[in-house]
Amino acid sequence: MRTTLAIADNLLAAAKREARRRGLTLGGLIEAALQRELAARGGAATRPVVPVLSGRGGLRPGVDATSNRALLDLLDLGTPIE
Repeated sequence: MRTTLAIADNLLAAAKREARRRGLTLGGLIEAALQRELAARGGAATRPVVPVLSGRGGLRPGVDATSNRALLDLLDLGTPIE
């Protein structure tokens, strides 16, 4: 995909020199640097949020916690399971 970016002249010149030194195109160098940057920051941002339950006593009597179907059926009916 093509796009237009505003890059400081000195940074662009340094990037062109580095791309030539590595035998890459300028686009290839920028793409690799962007991938590294996103991978370095992506680890913390992609972690799922795990809910913390603060209820007491566990499930209601008669609720089968070993059956996904039974739990989903109760939730569909609006029955509280805790």
